[in-house]
Amino acid sequence: MKKTSIILLSMFVLIVSGFLAQGYSEDVNKEDCFFLSSLHHTSRGMAYWYDKANGGLETLTGIPYASPKLDCTNCHVKSCDVCHKTVTEDKLSYSVKAAQNQDVCLNCHKREKTLMKIDKDANQVDVHVDKQMRCMNCHRTREVHGDGKEYNSMKQPGAIDAKCKKCHPSVPESISHEIHGDRLECNACHVRHVVSCQNCHIETIINERKRVDIKVSGWLFLMNYEGKVTSANTQTFVVPGNKTFILFAPQNSHSIMREGRKCGDCHGTDIVKQAQNGKVKLTWLENNELKNLKGVIPVVEGVEYDCVYQDYKNGKWLPIQNPPSPMVQYSGYGKPLTKDQLKKLAHPMGR
Repeated sequence: MKKTSIILLSMFVLIVSGFLAQGYSEDVNKEDCFFLSSLHHTSRGMAYWYDKANGGLETLTGIPYASPKLDCTNCHVKSCDVCHKTVTEDKLSYSVKAAQNQDVCLNCHKREKTLMKIDKDANQVDVHVDKQMRCMNCHRTREVHGDGKEYNSMKQPGAIDAKCKKCHPSVPESISHEIHGDRLECNACHVRHVVSCQNCHIETIINERKRVDIKVSGWLFLMNYEGKVTSANTQTFVVPGNKTFILFAPQNSHSIMREGRKCGDCHGTDIVKQAQNGKVKLTWLENNELKNLKGVIPVVEGVEYDCVYQDYKNGKWLPIQNPPSPMVQYSGYGKPLTKDQLKKLAHPMGR
């Protein structure tokens, strides 16, 4: 009897303790704070396209995105403090102005920071940066804080409000605008280039909790996105066992030119001829330094995009001899150009 009473008393204490813990929990639910559903907080875009169910890198690594081995879940905004915290008269407070500081954005969006430095050093500053515009001039509160909907990616329709036509509702008359009409996004012609991460080394992330890659620039890729041709980027990975992976995805790089490209920059180029022949050499080594193709590169299904894949040992890059053909992913809701689109690019002036 005494033993039974002790058991019942213990169960009662556990139940009450659990109830109190639940009732006074400091955890905040998404229903109470819609910021928790935002892409800034969830970083779901990376997780979504990494997932093997979407043909992502997990197919080769076998490691779930949330695994502590990858340290990926640290790449998200955990609280308001990250962007809004400031100090006033030795006291902490929240500030809208602090969050509008572009350095706050670039602290996480490092690829854009690299791009801006490259353009500044080359005296080819983005037209918006030249006008002293900042991130928040185009990317408004809803994009940053979310709207209660959990988007899979920033490229999912409805996730991003920033559109060229919001500030440029009409465009000047030109042959390019007349010929292309609504078949091209503005950035297909007005984005100067993109910065790409090559040889992202997964084994170093797993073993050393450190990210290593080689950044290249001076090129731009073209893909289909929401029924139009748009600017795109690429990224390559090396997975333990020297497995290789390459992805292509739409990207609106923040390196915008006032004047669009000339017809000959995209049409009838040597790069297009390579694509027609079924193989485009993207990167190669010169004196042990990675070099990359310059110019506009169409992404076409069935074309082989030849890259140098390297292992990373003791702080040095070592070329992988005869690497296996990479697994290819078209992410960000982007689709490769069709053979018919490639034929049009093969003709000067697109005709």
